[in-house]
Amino acid sequence: MGPQVAPAETKRPDAEQHRALVIVAAGSGQRLGHGIPKALVELGGRPLLAHALDSLGPLRAPGLGIDLVVLVLPGLPPARERLAALGAEHARRAGIPVIVRDGGPSRPASVARGVDAVAEQARHHGWDERSLTVLVHDAARPLTPADVAERVARQVEAGSVAVVPAVPVTDTIKRVDPAGRLGHHSEQAEQVRDTLPRAELRAVQTPQGFTLEFLLRAFAHLGELKAEEAEALTDEAMVAEALGVDVAVVSGDARALKITTPADLLAAEALLAERGSEPSSPGTDPAGRPPAVVVPRVGIGHDVHAVASAGEPRELWLAGLHWPGEQGLTGHSDGDAVAHAACDALFSAAGVGDLGVHFGADTLGTDREDMEGASGVRLLEEAARIVREAGFEIGSISVQFVARRPKFGPRREEAQRVLSAAAGAPVALSATTSDGLGFTGRGEGVLATATAVLIPQSPAPAVS
Repeated sequence: MGPQVAPAETKRPDAEQHRALVIVAAGSGQRLGHGIPKALVELGGRPLLAHALDSLGPLRAPGLGIDLVVLVLPGLPPARERLAALGAEHARRAGIPVIVRDGGPSRPASVARGVDAVAEQARHHGWDERSLTVLVHDAARPLTPADVAERVARQVEAGSVAVVPAVPVTDTIKRVDPAGRLGHHSEQAEQVRDTLPRAELRAVQTPQGFTLEFLLRAFAHLGELKAEEAEALTDEAMVAEALGVDVAVVSGDARALKITTPADLLAAEALLAERGSEPSSPGTDPAGRPPAVVVPRVGIGHDVHAVASAGEPRELWLAGLHWPGEQGLTGHSDGDAVAHAACDALFSAAGVGDLGVHFGADTLGTDREDMEGASGVRLLEEAARIVREAGFEIGSISVQFVARRPKFGPRREEAQRVLSAAAGAPVALSATTSDGLGFTGRGEGVLATATAVLIPQSPAPAVS
């Protein structure tokens, strides 16, 4: 017997209805190219997750509101901690409980963990699974207007089990055969099979809405499928289709674009600027003052560490990574000259001293017991916190180190991910040799030079 279409429900009494918002923010953001989890990438000087929370977190309707927010975050501790702090701040500001769960190895697995958290809270509070609307949203759609989510939630509460927001497709869509499939054609070109009727096509967005009862059933169904079958169902609405459940469609919004590539981020920046612009007087704020001017601050940091003598075996930690089989460096903490130079560049740009001022001049940790023995990555996390507390956002950090070893190229992206996560901002790394010249050329040590760009959080008005 095939899957059955769920019968339509009558509208549930307002007193029985509850809403939960699950925001999936566990994506790596590799295609975006910032070297940090996507939810931490900044849009208009703030992380994508902060915008998503602001847009949908205080969602309200007459007599209704969000009862619970669940954030599904990356498991990497520095990123997780910073994103969780955004959730805690939102909970205080909006008065809505925010709980955190670690993401899974795939988007469906991450959503499932968020839904499990909602189910736990529903059991704790005695909420009816049939009358609990769950809005599943992507942090990668940070500018989604609240009225889109409101339309989705109202449609679920009117009796639909599964609801998606969508916008009409403006491009002509053609179905193609892969290149080379039709042997008599060029191996280099795909071939058009047919043209799909554009009037029937929609581009689906988030948040998508479901009853908790359906989502629990949907993920139970996914667990029964083979891996390749489950991977083909890329969102919860597709699971509903596979189960024969009707999926209702409500109007989406062009502003709910998904940020996947650098071009998407530029488009979102333009939308954000348009949303914040005032039509009255170009070049002035609503009070008639000149616009604020943000002047970035740039700092440079250097660090040098000698290779430990053969009689003093040490592990090599450099650029946040362990390098097995390589002799380590002397110096404070783990001797990570790259991370230390990045710290000093941050402090220099903020004008708040240097490594010695904040962590101790001789052995790092002397002045702060809580930082005793801290790794270079941990020091970079703390340096980033200090400069943010001093009133700056981190635009970017670049580091170049000079050394004969280790061979850095194969692990460059890995190192950039680790240090970017620690700083909460893009970190770009490069390495070179000195053609046999000097102490680096002789293999006696490592030299690292870093440049940091900081942006003041409170720009001063321009002088007319």
